[in-house]
Amino acid sequence: MNNPIIKLRGLSKHYKNKIAVDNLFLDINKGEIYGLLGPNGAGKTTTILMLLGLSEPTSGQAHVCGHDATRNPIAVKQKVGYLPDNLGFYGHMTALENLSFIGRLNGLSENEAQIKAIELLDIVGLKNNMHQKTATFSRGMKQRLGLADVLIKKPEVIILDEPTLGIDPSGVKDFLALIKKLNEEEQLTVLLSSHHLHHVQQVCDRVGIFVDGKLLANGDIPSLSKQLFNKNGYVTVLRFPSDKPVSDQLEKDMQALSGVQEVIVHEDELEIMSTHDQTAEMVRYVVQKGYDLIGVQQKTYGLDEIYLEYFKNEKNLSVSNEKSKGVFKKTFFRKQRG
Repeated sequence: MNNPIIKLRGLSKHYKNKIAVDNLFLDINKGEIYGLLGPNGAGKTTTILMLLGLSEPTSGQAHVCGHDATRNPIAVKQKVGYLPDNLGFYGHMTALENLSFIGRLNGLSENEAQIKAIELLDIVGLKNNMHQKTATFSRGMKQRLGLADVLIKKPEVIILDEPTLGIDPSGVKDFLALIKKLNEEEQLTVLLSSHHLHHVQQVCDRVGIFVDGKLLANGDIPSLSKQLFNKNGYVTVLRFPSDKPVSDQLEKDMQALSGVQEVIVHEDELEIMSTHDQTAEMVRYVVQKGYDLIGVQQKTYGLDEIYLEYFKNEKNLSVSNEKSKGVFKKTFFRKQRG
């Protein structure tokens, strides 16, 4: 898949005393679900507003569906559906009335808007609530209605800004499953912005880790894990009965295998790092030597570990830069006084 429908080139947004988005380069391919992951204040919403032509970048360009978002924002809005983190509906109107009204604003006739609204309310699971006033809706129901609102214009791209905020766990699961289904059946491109790692991991094909306006990492979870934790190969964990701790001899035997770089002993476990996948070879060797092997796994890392590692590295880099600045200032002022 290499067909970018969103292309960001050197996109930056500066305010007086803050860089909200810093030189962002990113491609999002047609038909994928991309997760923009980062803490509150990282610059995710600012990036989205520039994508929609609602905020002008300080420098750089954003192209969405073939259109420059700054120079031709109307064309972008016609192709993109946007679900913000805070939704507003006319509380005195029913779900059907609200959605039909949005349909008419998007150029549908009254009859077409009514038919399309009923169809979409069924898709998002609100058909039984279509005649209920939206003032009585829960947060989860409003998010579903918001998704129907986004879909009524038949967009090529949908952008969801913190869509699971304030929804109970059951509602989150259903909402994310709905996003995945729409992506697969309608081939919709989805940009999902969130600070909830678990939600992003459940549905996204690729993720971008965004901290302090910078894109620190970009890729699928296996490739990001490989970059961070398994730069030199694979990690295999062998587990043994707790009443039979790992012997020194077994540790030496594992270290002697060709390709093994390091062996770490954790009482009843051996954690073995090697240049290539040697799991089958290790298992055969241990069993042939008569050891009681009760568990084997290749160690993998989830988005939690990946995010924390990148965030830690960025913080360490920031501290290092601040120290360097401090040294520079001290040296500079000593020279000035001298």
